[in-house]
Amino acid sequence: MNAACCMKLIEIRLTQEPDKSFIFYHDDKTPFAQWHNHPEYELVLVVKGKGKRTVGDLIERFEENDLILMGPYLPHEWLTDPEYLKHPNTFLGECVVIQFDHSFIGSLFFRLPENRPLKKILVDAAMGCKFSPKTKNAIISIMKKMIGMNDTDRLYALFSIFQVLAKTTRYETLSSPNFIETFQNDDNEGLKKCVQHILQNFHTNITKKKMLELSHMSSTAFLDLFKKTYRMTFIEYVLKIRIGYACRLLIEDNKSISTISSEAGFDNLSNFYRHFKKIKKITPSEYKAYKKNQTAK
Repeated sequence: MNAACCMKLIEIRLTQEPDKSFIFYHDDKTPFAQWHNHPEYELVLVVKGKGKRTVGDLIERFEENDLILMGPYLPHEWLTDPEYLKHPNTFLGECVVIQFDHSFIGSLFFRLPENRPLKKILVDAAMGCKFSPKTKNAIISIMKKMIGMNDTDRLYALFSIFQVLAKTTRYETLSSPNFIETFQNDDNEGLKKCVQHILQNFHTNITKKKMLELSHMSSTAFLDLFKKTYRMTFIEYVLKIRIGYACRLLIEDNKSISTISSEAGFDNLSNFYRHFKKIKKITPSEYKAYKKNQTAK
C-alpha cells in the first residue's frame, strides 16, 4: 500500500459471528487495514510487524507489541514496512484485535457507578489511547492468552482487560480533539480530504494549490475555514504533523537527526532546526536527551 496516495476514508467491519457478543480477531496472513474507521471500540495489538501508524492526526512509528485503544469512528491505519510484504502471497506480520460496541453486554453496563473509571477511558478513546509500559504489558499478556481460549473464557478475559483499564491513569491520548470534531461533521467533506492528504503525504511538498483542488474552495474560503476549524493556519498544521512525527522518531529510533529531518518532510536541516525550536522551544538534540532522561526515571 502506497502512503503517498490520498486514500478515501472507508468503513471496514470485521465479521461478528451470530453467537458472539464481541469480536476477537487473530490474523497472521492478511496485511493490516488501510485508512478506515468503524462504529466499534477497538484494541489493536501488533504481535509482529513494524512501520508507520496513523491514529486521527497523530503519525508515529510502531514496533512489535504496539497496543492502542480507539473509540468509534476514529480514523486509523497501520502501514507495515515493505519487508513484511516482500514475499509473494505471504504476509509476515501478526495482529490481535478486539472490537466491541457500547451495548454489547447491555446498555447499562458502562453507566454503572462502579464503572466510572472505565467510562472515562472509553471517552478518551475517542482520540486514541496509548498506555504506560505496566498497563500495556498487563493487557498484552491477557490478549495473547486469549488466542487459545474458548468463547466463554475470552469473555471473562475481556472483563479482566476492563479491570486493568479501569485501574489505570497512566495513558496518553493521541489525536487532537479538533481533528475528531472535523471528521464527525458531515459538512466538512472538503476539509476532510485536505487533512487526509496532509496525513498521508506530510513527508512530501504540501501545496496550497493541492488543498484548493481537493476542497473545491477559493483560497480565502479554505484558509479561513481551516483556521477556524483547527485553531491554526494550514501551514502551522502541516508543521505540527511533521514535528510531531519527528519527535516520535527522536524518542524511538536511533536514526541521525538529518535522516529524521528528511523523513519528516523538511527540505533541509536548517529549516528543521528552526521550526522544531520554534514549536518545542528546544533543539532536536535537547529534546532527544530530555526524553531519554525522562524515560530512565
